[in-house]
Amino acid sequence: MTQHAHGDHDHHHDHDHDHDHDHDHDHEHAPPQPDDKVHSYYQILGVALKELLIEKGVVTADEVRAAIEARDSITPGNGAKLVARAWVDPAYRERLLTEANAAAAELGHPLPTTHLIALENTEKVHNVVVCTLCSCYPRELLGLPPSWYKSKAYRARIVREPRAVLEEFGVRVPDDVEIRVRDSTADLRYLVVPRRPAGTEGMSEEQLAALITRDAMIGVATVKPPIL
Repeated sequence: MTQHAHGDHDHHHDHDHDHDHDHDHDHEHAPPQPDDKVHSYYQILGVALKELLIEKGVVTADEVRAAIEARDSITPGNGAKLVARAWVDPAYRERLLTEANAAAAELGHPLPTTHLIALENTEKVHNVVVCTLCSCYPRELLGLPPSWYKSKAYRARIVREPRAVLEEFGVRVPDDVEIRVRDSTADLRYLVVPRRPAGTEGMSEEQLAALITRDAMIGVATVKPPIL
């Protein structure tokens, strides 16, 4: 059993990104603030940038509004379609685990500016995702991140004590199962492929997708079988 600590930042992937992970978030230039103020700071910065772009004629207010509405309309159903396809199609599963960007694009969800890695939970390995510096997250597939994902408590504790945090989410990972904490970056995002629950062998791809939750694709939940 292995629980990866904060300093163990290869997290069993092959991308050799270390802990400063080249976030494009200007953390070093932001004034020091309590955790509950950080996102407000960047929201204010975003509003100022938006107003400047509109003032300069780079974009219109309607274009900005349409872009925000399109982003806000994204649901975890996008990611669930990828997972459900991987459950029923072994060839697609292999593509998702080796070339996740291409596999996502196959189902109509290209991520042109983000490197996506799909992580498969198995009998021996349980993956869970975090962004220890802010809230990097595959929004194109999962929609807006939940507030707990952005919280300082989750970002710190899931690295130090992942087994305890997962139990608080209702997931007890057996002692002989390795927990791998995966740290997202500004241009590297993760999608957890949860284990398919028993008793779903006769279900269609659409029915399976309906069982898959956002939290399961972050790794803080498991997929429950249907209630009969």
